[in-house]
Amino acid sequence: MSNQQIQLNIRFKAKPGKKEEFRKELSSLIEEMSSEKSFISAIVSDDLDQPDDLIIYETWQGTRDSWIAEELIKPYRKNYEERLGNLIVDRSVSWLQPKSEWGSHITNT
Repeated sequence: MSNQQIQLNIRFKAKPGKKEEFRKELSSLIEEMSSEKSFISAIVSDDLDQPDDLIIYETWQGTRDSWIAEELIKPYRKNYEERLGNLIVDRSVSWLQPKSEWGSHITNT
């Protein structure tokens, strides 16, 4: 297993009235992905200034390329992606590589 880590910061804009339904779908996805051997952590947050937005911050062992090759292809992700069209308006993904950390000891930096 690689000593590198990758983080995904994903912002979702839920369709009006669909945020809690989407939150349940996202929680189900996290339950599935949390059993993956390269999974480290996930934090889901509400944006206090944009009430329809949910943000997930994931930390994984590996690289962007290894995540795409190994995690994106999981069957449970396909099912999740098929349901998203009814629940969200938009999604933006930022790929991050941890360089420093204080407090949580989640990363290996």
